[in-house]
Amino acid sequence: MWLSECYQNKPHAALANKQTPGAAFRSDPAALQFVNPEHLAASFLYAEQRKVDKAGCISFQGKKYEVGLLFIGQTVQVVYDPADITEVTIEYEGCTPWKARELIIGERAGKRPALPEHLQKQPATESRLLRGAERKHDERTQIQTPAVSYRMLRKEAGKDV
Repeated sequence: MWLSECYQNKPHAALANKQTPGAAFRSDPAALQFVNPEHLAASFLYAEQRKVDKAGCISFQGKKYEVGLLFIGQTVQVVYDPADITEVTIEYEGCTPWKARELIIGERAGKRPALPEHLQKQPATESRLLRGAERKHDERTQIQTPAVSYRMLRKEAGKDV
C-alpha cells in the first residue's frame, strides 16, 4: 500500500520533468529482460569445501556422500540448497559438476566377497612348537656324554689287583 501510494505515484525531483517512478517505468522504450530461472536458482545456493576421504566420500552435515575414488585426498566444492540436502552438486576444477546423493548404508549393504584360498583357515597337520621341541630333544640326545659308573670298578678292583 505504501509503495504504490507514497512512492510510485508521487513526483520525484531526481526524474526528468518531475515524473512519478511508475510513469517513468511505463514510458521506458527498452524491452524487459527476464532472468533464466536456472541461473536465478543457482544464485541462491550455498557452497562449502570438503576434503574427500580414503573411501572416496565426503562428510557433509553429518551425512556421507560418494564423490568418487579419483578424488581421494582432493578438496571439492559442495554446492547445495539448504532446504534439501539429499542431493548436492560437486564441483572440482577441470571437471564438469556432477550430482551426489546421500549414501544410505544399511545392515545388508552388499555381499562380502569370498576370501582367497590362501587366506582362509587351513586345518593344522602339525604343530610348529612341537616340531621345534622335538628337534631340540634330538640335538640334546646326540650330544649327551656317556656316564661312567664307578660302582662296577670297586667290585672288579678286588679281583684283579
